[in-house]
Amino acid sequence: MSALQVSTDKDSLDIGLIHRFLTTEAYWCRGIPRETVERAIAGSLCFGGYVDGRQVAFARVVTDGATFAYLADVFVLPEHRGQGHSKALMVVVMAHPQLQGLRRFSLATGDAHGLYAGFGFTAPERPQNLMEKLDQDVYTRASGQP
Repeated sequence: MSALQVSTDKDSLDIGLIHRFLTTEAYWCRGIPRETVERAIAGSLCFGGYVDGRQVAFARVVTDGATFAYLADVFVLPEHRGQGHSKALMVVVMAHPQLQGLRRFSLATGDAHGLYAGFGFTAPERPQNLMEKLDQDVYTRASGQP
């Protein structure tokens, strides 16, 4: 098993791989258009995870670099899971200089609570203070898919 190498170099990202995973396998953004993925990457701090030079993992953080950050689109390709890559990726994300001293670092997950709890994430202390505007069908509606 090779160790995961993590880089924030956006030029090294395999945009096709990221888009394929997000649009077909990620429960949170099925059908997302490639152009939307490209814009999201352009506006985020991105982390590519590589094994033997091939991208196998990804995470991006939306942040102002001073007060808040939002962790999004974290994944490890299915054939590379169970090897500690998600933890290795998160170690690098959490250590990044732009993500230190933030007042709030948040995320949403449907299935990885244990992973994120290991890095200090908890349920919101005051969920009654949080609000959202959620449109779960925005990508499928825009593409005309049912």
